[in-house]
Amino acid sequence: MTERLDTVTDERMGKYLDITARAFAKIRIAAPDKSYNRRLADSFMEMATCYYEDAKHFKEAGDYVTAFAAVNYAHAWLDCGARIGLFDVDGDDVLFTLYE
Repeated sequence: MTERLDTVTDERMGKYLDITARAFAKIRIAAPDKSYNRRLADSFMEMATCYYEDAKHFKEAGDYVTAFAAVNYAHAWLDCGARIGLFDVDGDDVLFTLYE
């Protein structure tokens, strides 16, 4: 049987939550503690964490569409932080979209 691409299934939610959890585990903040970029990095992490927690909440509530949107927003914050250099991701261009 072919997987439907227009449906957010429990398996698909699990996959995307796992990908984002792995991204969180990989990230190290690159900005120095007393820099403006550190404040930005902390803010990006806070936004990503909030969206990730929202995704888990909505999934548990059975709202997979909103959960799927939230987990993608969470990963986008992480991805953007990695791309602009706020986060060190050890060159991982599988979990993150790096500039080069």
